Amino acid sequence: MTAVTTVMDSTVSEYTGRLARRVGPVEALRQTFSLAWRTLVQIRHNPLELIDFSIQPVMFLLLFTYVFGGAIGGSPHAYLMFALPGIIVQNSLFTTLNTATGLATDLEKGFMDRLRSLPIARFAPLSGRILADLAKQTWAIVMLLGIGAILGFRFGAGAGRPLGVIAAFGLVLISTLAISWALVLVSMLAANPEKVQIFGFVVLFPITFTSDAFVRTASLPGWLQAWAKANPVSLISDAMRGLMVSGPAGRPAVESLLYAAAFTLVFAPLAVRAFMRRA
Repeated sequence: MTAVTTVMDSTVSEYTGRLARRVGPVEALRQTFSLAWRTLVQIRHNPLELIDFSIQPVMFLLLFTYVFGGAIGGSPHAYLMFALPGIIVQNSLFTTLNTATGLATDLEKGFMDRLRSLPIARFAPLSGRILADLAKQTWAIVMLLGIGAILGFRFGAGAGRPLGVIAAFGLVLISTLAISWALVLVSMLAANPEKVQIFGFVVLFPITFTSDAFVRTASLPGWLQAWAKANPVSLISDAMRGLMVSGPAGRPAVESLLYAAAFTLVFAPLAVRAFMRRA
């Protein structure tokens, strides 16, 4: 009788434990923000991390504007007007690599194992890290726009242009959020942060530099133009130029959002599943 009671108590405890780990959407959202804040607070102890988000984008902006601007755009100012949206997109995409390596580091150091023993939503550790890096990206975008304005970048005229700038801001963050899930999946499958970084550079560099983020599509070889036109980096860059400066923005913005939805629907569930298997 005692053995049976012990087994029943053990079964009830295990069942109750499983129920306790199921959290509602409000609590899951709170956990996401808590883990995001945990990542952001680390900047206070490691200010060099914020410097990394600040210096690298400015270096790209200055180098592309004053080294390549005259050769590609005819003048640094003309090229700045064309390239700044692409530089913002490029910087945001490369920030997703920091998200992936950060998660891989947390896994390697056992931080995720400690979270596993808590009643926490399955996606909260991943979405918390992504949300924190989106905040860092927001800082980088604002800084790039400010430095660009000092260098001579001017937003297009029109009463609706401020709303266009806000829409461009939101578009790049939404697109980056979606693409982050693909890099998060890589971080869950790779063995260590170094492999994540190598794989990320191998993928992100070709995608970025075979788009019209830095050069016009018409200047590319014919066989490469078809890819550049369908490249999500090109679509996001075109939409941002249309919203911030001039030109068509509706179609590339819609196509960018469709890409974002596809990335999220495909890679977010895979990333969470891979995290549950590895953590």
